[in-house]
Amino acid sequence: MLADLADAETLEKTLRSHSVDSVMHFAADSLVGESVQNPKKYFNNNIINGLQLIEILNELKIRKFIFSSSAAVYGEPETVPIPEEHPCLPTNPYGETKWIFEKILEAFHTIGKLDYISLRYFNAAGADPAGDLGEDHAPETHLIPLVLKAALDNGSVPIFGTDYKTPDGTCIRDYIHVTDLAEAHILALKGLMEGKPSGVYNLGNGNGYSVKEVLETAEIVTGKKIKSYETTRRPGDPARLVASSDKIQRELGWSPKYPELTTIIQTAWEWHRNHPNGYK
Repeated sequence: MLADLADAETLEKTLRSHSVDSVMHFAADSLVGESVQNPKKYFNNNIINGLQLIEILNELKIRKFIFSSSAAVYGEPETVPIPEEHPCLPTNPYGETKWIFEKILEAFHTIGKLDYISLRYFNAAGADPAGDLGEDHAPETHLIPLVLKAALDNGSVPIFGTDYKTPDGTCIRDYIHVTDLAEAHILALKGLMEGKPSGVYNLGNGNGYSVKEVLETAEIVTGKKIKSYETTRRPGDPARLVASSDKIQRELGWSPKYPELTTIIQTAWEWHRNHPNGYK
């Protein structure tokens, strides 16, 4: 069933009719550049609509909640890798909405209305190793699928900024395989069901790779020369985001099965090569 998160009547009816006892909340707008250009859209959907969801859950006494948050809450990091206790100073409206919603969850938890775990994603990437599911956005904005589509179509990949304070001047990100990401959600919900405390966890591998390093690795995986061109920075992009995921490994027993960038790109390449037109 498809429905808008803003549709309170359908939302409540759906939750009630399926006897839901826990919710994983992924519904959000998530483009950093767009959030800078259109902050109203992001505050409306990511906060106001999300708050409506929380209110309905309260009415139905649904207490267990897993939230899809983001490394964007940190902004420009003071230390790398970034621990969960690092100050949250987001540099764009998208990150601000994730940070504000985390504070909303904390407030409802404090008054006994909600138990939650917020998972701060770093860069989710890769594809189902079995080959059934992959990454297909419209428009596509994520680096790895853009690089692989360029390899398939003989296209060219934009590099947004080459003057960052990083070894090669391009942004550095921590890439986490989507299968490892999914496993973390299962462990988080299981933890809440077993009475583990509410809180926040980073989801990353602890290794950072620059845009140019991703391009070089993709060329090795695909066996193709991938063209690129340099352009200006995107507003709100931090130079370096790399996670410390020690906390979730220690407290929830999470351990990534696909931590290597080569493996992440290889699974994505297999999917894109077999689905050149996406899910169409």
